[in-house]
Amino acid sequence: MPAATSDTSKITDYEAATSFLGEWGAFQQRTFFLLCLSFIPNGLTALSVVFLAGTPDHRCALPAHLNLSAAWRNSSIPLEEDAIRDGALVPSKCSRYKVEYLLNYSERGFLPGLDVNLSNVPKESCLDGWEFDHSVYTSTIVSEWNLVCDESWKKPLTSSLFFGGILAGSFVSGQLSDRFGRKMVMFGTIGLQVVTTLIQVFSSSWIMFVVLYFLIGVEQISNYLVAFVLGAEILGPQVRTFFSTAGVCLFFAVGYTLLPLFAFFVRDWRMLQVGFMLAGCVCLPLFWFIPESPRWLLSQGRVEEAEVIIRNAAKMNRIESPPVIFRPLKNEGRTEETRVHNICDLLRSPNIRWLSVTLWLVWNTLTIAYYALSLNTANLHGNPFINCFLSAVIEIPAYALSWVMFRWCSRRLSHFLALFAGGFFIFIIQFIPRHLVALSITFEMLGKFAVSTAFAVVYAYTAELYPTVLRNTAVGACSTASRIGSIIAPYFIYLRTYSVSLPYIVVGSLTALTSLLSLLLPESFGMPLPDTISQMQSFPGCCQKRPYVLTSTKEEENAAEEKSLARQL
Repeated sequence: MPAATSDTSKITDYEAATSFLGEWGAFQQRTFFLLCLSFIPNGLTALSVVFLAGTPDHRCALPAHLNLSAAWRNSSIPLEEDAIRDGALVPSKCSRYKVEYLLNYSERGFLPGLDVNLSNVPKESCLDGWEFDHSVYTSTIVSEWNLVCDESWKKPLTSSLFFGGILAGSFVSGQLSDRFGRKMVMFGTIGLQVVTTLIQVFSSSWIMFVVLYFLIGVEQISNYLVAFVLGAEILGPQVRTFFSTAGVCLFFAVGYTLLPLFAFFVRDWRMLQVGFMLAGCVCLPLFWFIPESPRWLLSQGRVEEAEVIIRNAAKMNRIESPPVIFRPLKNEGRTEETRVHNICDLLRSPNIRWLSVTLWLVWNTLTIAYYALSLNTANLHGNPFINCFLSAVIEIPAYALSWVMFRWCSRRLSHFLALFAGGFFIFIIQFIPRHLVALSITFEMLGKFAVSTAFAVVYAYTAELYPTVLRNTAVGACSTASRIGSIIAPYFIYLRTYSVSLPYIVVGSLTALTSLLSLLLPESFGMPLPDTISQMQSFPGCCQKRPYVLTSTKEEENAAEEKSLARQL
């Protein structure tokens, strides 16, 4: 039932008012598992470009009507040094010997290498297209639209445009859900993602594909971030910790592990997209079972609607609710809870400004490391499906560890240790001899393990540092800033063309150095979620931990803050 917005009401502490519900009743269990299920399709499609844009082995095609002997057909491709394989000679993928010369030598009965020195035969580009090996992939966007050689720049750009969509979605989703509600934005973007994926199946050109892929990025990150904040706001403190770390990330990892399995059995990129669309359709019926965030409703002054949700939750938990759940306290003027906030509030005061800038830098580096390692699975030795599966499976124990650390350890130290360990493991890969392939892959997976742990911690950590009135906007802004890293991550992998060690040196150093910034963040372990900006912790937080005091008037809040500062002095 819609409630009139009251500009003169201030709501008592949400967690104290809803403590009668308990932590793990039927309502919390249903909300937890249904929200977690919505993350599986995200894990399935977040790194799908590894297989959608897989590059099969290829060589220049020869005209079908060309009357060449078998010897000259086999020798039509020149050998070139491969920088990635220490200068080993491999068949060229982008050039061939001039066809007229091959035909002339073949008709005269000359043999390659015996009668003719191949180094003297002129070369030309692949004028008749390419022959692709279909033993691994039946069809990818690379083989369909010839994104190789002079057109190879389009492959990393495809990934970057998808991550550009994630950047745009991170920017708008937080503000939209803070304005229109968590539930509406979450399921609206899930529905749009299903429709966009269906249209993408019928892409007739690379341009059409990447435009739609950009939109899918916008929609995917929107429902991910909103579902994350929705769960963090509905669930109690202990369950929220598990949901924000292991819950969300484990179900995302389940989806990620399904990706190489899908791709192994469905090797045509269009049919693979159909599978992704069907996975998204499964989440749409959850709309009728997942409630809106009562915290968000209270921040909008919609007290009656919030009470209806809490009373239904009490009924589901078989608990009798009190006659009045949220007690409005009269106060003159528009309060912070009911005032509309936007992204500018993240930079309005020095405290929240430095906190935001620091988190943006940390998120950005984490994203570079995570996606660089994930996208690099295609370059590792061995089967690409197995390598991707290993990269996905290693995240499951990482997310389990993140929950243990988040449940019993300092937030700041947990994040620092995980981030620093990730940078260390990545950096030392360069010192491993080339012939020790298994050891190199092991350290890369350890780096992925540590970075995944840090990523899980920083999502939940960020949500705890910001107040309810800005939480979704803040998490969205952090995700937005981090997308600069995801956009440029494919080009960190491109550094392999200059030196195989260069990506590990750059990413490892950057990750380890950025870990030091996390030591400046405030500590939120054991602290209640702040509801207003005035209840936030101070930055830098390396030497202080200030619990906020909930008061009924602005004057009392200011007085409490002055007393707290006096005690610190």
